[in-house]
Amino acid sequence: MLDTANIFYPNGGFPIEKWLEMTIAYFPHTVYLYTHKINNKKYKIYGMKKKNVIALALLGFALMACQQTKKDVVAETSHKPAFDVQDCDLTLGGIHFTKMINDADKQVSEMNGIVRFTAPEGTDLFIDPDGGKLTQTSAKVLFTEIDNTKPFTFSARIKPGFTKDGLYNQGNLMVLANDTLWQKFCFEQDERGKHRVVTVRTVGTSDDNNHEVITQDFIYYKISSDTHTIASYYSLDGKEWQMVRLYKNNYPKNLLVGFSSLAPQKGECVSEFSELSKSTDNVSDFRMGE
Repeated sequence: MLDTANIFYPNGGFPIEKWLEMTIAYFPHTVYLYTHKINNKKYKIYGMKKKNVIALALLGFALMACQQTKKDVVAETSHKPAFDVQDCDLTLGGIHFTKMINDADKQVSEMNGIVRFTAPEGTDLFIDPDGGKLTQTSAKVLFTEIDNTKPFTFSARIKPGFTKDGLYNQGNLMVLANDTLWQKFCFEQDERGKHRVVTVRTVGTSDDNNHEVITQDFIYYKISSDTHTIASYYSLDGKEWQMVRLYKNNYPKNLLVGFSSLAPQKGECVSEFSELSKSTDNVSDFRMGE
């Protein structure tokens, strides 16, 4: 005999009273009742054989697990995206762009092979790792669709609209799986007014990495993947490439790559993009970017 009061359920997930009530209701033959007198007072005690306690305890834990699974499913399905990906239909630089964020198609124009992308003041994309106070999802971005089961390379010449007061103004290339899994590859103005290569990779929340300072006002960027590895490169002349960031390509089959102009702080940022290119091959040397 084993007293059911000795059974413990962690975290209060499935209280003993509920377990006993269900046991009596559905398995009455496993439970017996007896009385015990203590100090001339009678107490009702429920008991059962040890093997029945073990079996029903396992049932209780199974029910507990089901309850937790249900909570996890509810939490997962109640996720509210940080931003919505919209449909669009325009061709720029010979590339068909079919997806966008925040009505980005209204911010671009093309003339003589140069795409001008106007970012209104206050546009940025960053998921703050410290509680969300710096989170911004107002960026306007254009995307083209990629089959990530095949190699790809996406590149452009970028000339951001840098201004004296345009802190964090930038032109960038971007890789996007969803609102919690993406990368920005930016040519950005920093806190000292210098222009530098910056990468921001987001896996749930964003990191922020400052790289080389660039003294000229334009740069060449390239993102390339062989389906296993994805890497980002910059060049001053479009010929000699420097690797900035490389990591495992764990993005899903359906992937988006695109470009954007951002003006997080003061004034608008008009960036120019030219020599846009998308191909279904990858760099042959991931260290050299060639």
